[in-house]
Amino acid sequence: MPSDSLKNRLLAALPAPEFARLAPYLEEVNLSLGAVLYESGSELRHLYFPSDSIVSLLYVTLDGASTEMSVVGNEGVLGVALFMGGETMPNRAVVQSAGKAYRLPGQILKEAFHANGQLQSLLLRYTQALLTQMSQTAVCNRHHSLDQQLCRWLLLSRDRLPCDELFMTQELIANMLGVRREGVTTAAHKLQEAGLIQYSRGHITLLDRAGLEARTCECYAVVKQEYERLLPEVFKS
Repeated sequence: MPSDSLKNRLLAALPAPEFARLAPYLEEVNLSLGAVLYESGSELRHLYFPSDSIVSLLYVTLDGASTEMSVVGNEGVLGVALFMGGETMPNRAVVQSAGKAYRLPGQILKEAFHANGQLQSLLLRYTQALLTQMSQTAVCNRHHSLDQQLCRWLLLSRDRLPCDELFMTQELIANMLGVRREGVTTAAHKLQEAGLIQYSRGHITLLDRAGLEARTCECYAVVKQEYERLLPEVFKS
């Protein structure tokens, strides 16, 4: 398959010779909602390049509480520890939005990464962008309102999906944001009353993107701009 036919933008941005090195080992897999791809501390054997799915990286406390650190969709890859010198994941990776992804054996990726081509540069810049998202999420969780956090989360999710519809329950959103379900219910109701979203039984439709952007905090724009700055070939129009 040619790289420009892929729905994962990171893979599609690779030069043809470098993609050809990976192509025979890429396996398209289905990711079901709520599936756990990695547990914290587990050994990494594969990387996942989402196409029309979204995966959340969560920090899980000893008592079982969780908070989302970042989201990964068709702009990125899961398993950066493999090419950054580690062999285990520090976070849990949970499918937030069901869909497909391309799975690649870790050893194949490491060999291609150490060939010092465009793949290495692309993955290192992606990792820097991912770290920006993680740090900005920590700031947002500490300093901004739940309404603003929910808007940020909805917009980041939408950027990684092909349409304005998201399929996820309020309980799942609460787990991602590390808040009580009742808080998400109230925040979602406010957004619906304002005509920004339509919510019904785990189905969220974004009705007014500009309105959501106006309502969220600066964290969404900071993350979006950093991804576009670091990865122009991935986010080219």
